[in-house]
Amino acid sequence: MSEKTDKNVQAGKAATADTAGGTEQRRLSVFKTYKLYVGGKFPRSESGRVFEVTDSGGNWLANAPLSSRKDARDAVVAARKAFGGWAGATAYNRGQVLYRVAEMLEGRREQFASEVADAEGLSQAQAAAQVDAAVDRWVWYAGWTDKIAQIVGGGNPVAGPFFNLSSPEPTGVVTVLAPQESSFLGLVSVLAPVIATGNTAVVIASEKAPLPALSLGEVLATSDVPGGVVNILSGRTAEIAAPLAAHQDVNAIDLAGADEALAKELEITAADNLKRVLRPQPVDDWAATPGTDRMTAFLETKTVWHPTGSLGASGSSY
Repeated sequence: MSEKTDKNVQAGKAATADTAGGTEQRRLSVFKTYKLYVGGKFPRSESGRVFEVTDSGGNWLANAPLSSRKDARDAVVAARKAFGGWAGATAYNRGQVLYRVAEMLEGRREQFASEVADAEGLSQAQAAAQVDAAVDRWVWYAGWTDKIAQIVGGGNPVAGPFFNLSSPEPTGVVTVLAPQESSFLGLVSVLAPVIATGNTAVVIASEKAPLPALSLGEVLATSDVPGGVVNILSGRTAEIAAPLAAHQDVNAIDLAGADEALAKELEITAADNLKRVLRPQPVDDWAATPGTDRMTAFLETKTVWHPTGSLGASGSSY
């Protein structure tokens, strides 16, 4: 060992030792403060309340914000403000943005695997597999953004001198109740198709395991997703979902994370302004190929009729 290296080693040992008694100094960990994600920012809950989040064994993990009705209304305002720009972006551009989210998640794979393992009581290997599947799911939906129109739109054959074209358009602001058991892969599976098709979202994170969802907000903030396109709330699912189901500026609601009683209650409330409602669907394996159903659930179809006109005395038309 060189003299210079030996001096560095000795200096390092001295830095970890108490100068008086020679005892090792222990560094205190910096606990993470989890916040909401609304309008591209990280506010604390307007209520000032928090609730304890525990792992599968009942051990304390963190305090998460306990969202209020005011937080829910603020999230809807942010989602509505972002809707025009996001819906007006090209499908190709939305695909690029979703792919960028996948890139950012890949870089924070270990963090999310640790959070998922704690939240769902999985081994590190199982949790890492869940995170990998979630990243792949973002990539999958990124590839669909500029293709879904070819599946659900196109030219329609009509009897008459008309062009008749149908094209899909986003529904608007969508409230998403994230699945309770699958804290990350399930969340991505219900959120990604909503924004891939040009909608904006207000997400209610899993009540029992909200931390992966709140961390996802940090990824979205540092990717290319415009602020307000995705807004993430944590707290009591029923407490937050009720005002969102009744909100006149929410166009649709996905009840994936609601139990049977809550789903029925929210569906009745949502009927007041004719919201689109996606009822809870039993999912055996969130990692299975999802199909296009969740994308088409929040699309409207616009059909345009246009007269063809004649091209000369022969009566031919185009």
